[in-house]
Amino acid sequence: MWQGQHEHAIDAKGRTSLPSRFREALGHEPVFVLTASLDPCLVAYPLVEWRAFEEKLSKLPRFDPAVVKLRRIYVSAAVEIAPDAQGRVLVPPSLRAHAALEKDCLWAGMGRWAELWSVARWAKAIETTDEERAALAHKLSELGL
Repeated sequence: MWQGQHEHAIDAKGRTSLPSRFREALGHEPVFVLTASLDPCLVAYPLVEWRAFEEKLSKLPRFDPAVVKLRRIYVSAAVEIAPDAQGRVLVPPSLRAHAALEKDCLWAGMGRWAELWSVARWAKAIETTDEERAALAHKLSELGL
């Protein structure tokens, strides 16, 4: 389970630390998949979660425009990554560009996956008005949460 918010830096080579709690959650298989998100961030999945996602995706209509777009964004950008001995991961240049990762980043645990944001974009992504919060509370209630 990946949870919490963890701020880290990205060095000149494009490396950042995977939070130690996330590394621990990977267990015996210290490899995860990192890919572009529909939002201006990256998404990290433990291999088992990525495989489950790909399985669901494979059952969707192959020529549906939304499915094609999702495959182009998510699957084509996906890379398997293993942290080095110091817990650092190398974020490929194309993924760093997608998420505007330059210096300061934030890992946001989302339960079965995590997101990797630039700190500035994260601040904007979580801004909400009172009206948005009320609408969100209503929607969550409808979903039974």
